[in-house]
Amino acid sequence: MNRKKFIQTVVPIIATSPLIASTMKLQELNKLSLLMGKTPKMPVLFLGHGSPMNAIEENEFVKGFRQIAQNIPKPNAILCISAHWETNGTYVTAMPNPRTIHDFGGFPKELFAVQYPAPGSPELAKETQKLISQTEVHLDDKWGLDHGAWSVIKHLYPNADIPIIQMSIDYSKGAQYHYDLAKQIKSLREKGILIIGSGNMVHNLGMVEWKRLKETFGYDWALEANEKMKEWILANNHKPLIEYNKQGKPFQLSIPSPEHYLPLLYSLALKEEKDKVEIFNDKAVAGSLTMTSVKIG
Repeated sequence: MNRKKFIQTVVPIIATSPLIASTMKLQELNKLSLLMGKTPKMPVLFLGHGSPMNAIEENEFVKGFRQIAQNIPKPNAILCISAHWETNGTYVTAMPNPRTIHDFGGFPKELFAVQYPAPGSPELAKETQKLISQTEVHLDDKWGLDHGAWSVIKHLYPNADIPIIQMSIDYSKGAQYHYDLAKQIKSLREKGILIIGSGNMVHNLGMVEWKRLKETFGYDWALEANEKMKEWILANNHKPLIEYNKQGKPFQLSIPSPEHYLPLLYSLALKEEKDKVEIFNDKAVAGSLTMTSVKIG
């Protein structure tokens, strides 16, 4: 029996047999799926995560996250590139049970009480490490899931039953480096892996109208930059997006530091020629943040 036939025959039997499934942990089933070879190609997401309060509030943006999850296949695992994990070098989380990190301050205790106990995937971490030749990838056993990951993924998969790993952003490298590195993990899309970039296309906390955080409005420069970004994304014109620091004052104000913007480039780098692109949650909040999100494929 060849590999394809084996997958088609054996995995469904394991997954649907109460006797067998009861003796196998969820992580073991996902490990089996991950190692078995190609699946239909998964889409890629860039999610504008905005305020951590989106984790516990009900609004149009979290509804958008839930809706997009209903329109894509359930993944075997998730690899998330979050704006909130910057390192010197590149790391992937490799622990079996990542902790929920509350990496923020000044919010209600209800937000700090949130736990998202999704399993990790040491197997996916090692597979990612093997795929990347551009740099040495280190396996991490200390980080976990920061709010750039769990605050949005909890709306996609509220049962916390999908294994998740995070890949860090090397703060010492430029945009082209990150775009090129992302291309090296493209094959994970054909192993049932949902790759998510989590950040914000426009993100200037220094100019946020904090008293209007729940209002959907944007400054002229924020809207101008966001519209230009969308134009280039939909035209599959990634060069000016990589060279964002050459695009004038609106971009300088919209991207005062790159950590929330770079996850977008990771997602765009994974686009293939025939992939369709969908923009959703396309609104600005508090003047200088955009929730604009992208589905690729």
